[in-house]
Amino acid sequence: MSHRPLILLLEDEPLILMDLEMAAEDRGCACLATTCVEQAFAALGGDGLPDVAVLDVTLQAGSTCVPVATELRRLGVPYLLHSGDLDRQDERIRQLQAELVPKPASSARVIEKALELLDPEGVPEQTRAAG
Repeated sequence: MSHRPLILLLEDEPLILMDLEMAAEDRGCACLATTCVEQAFAALGGDGLPDVAVLDVTLQAGSTCVPVATELRRLGVPYLLHSGDLDRQDERIRQLQAELVPKPASSARVIEKALELLDPEGVPEQTRAAG
């Protein structure tokens, strides 16, 4: 199979975003790396939908991933949440009804959990390899 899974990454911390991107690329994935809701929506309006997404819940300037999560759900794109702000965001996390990988977590683990959301038939062998 020649399809490389496309992962949308929404993370406002540059170092975490870079680590997630490198971990995804190490697993044979292509990335749409975004740091805000507007960038994520622009990425969703591009040539193709991502296969899966990793969303930081709390973003800069008081915004959250909720609008992006809502759109992904509407489009049928699976996603997981990656957040360290669990106390203040408990209600929002419950509302989104998505798997949560709490921070801190290794980027490899986050990407592995995201790839588990994909249909195994749609994931290339090298992507399924144990990390």
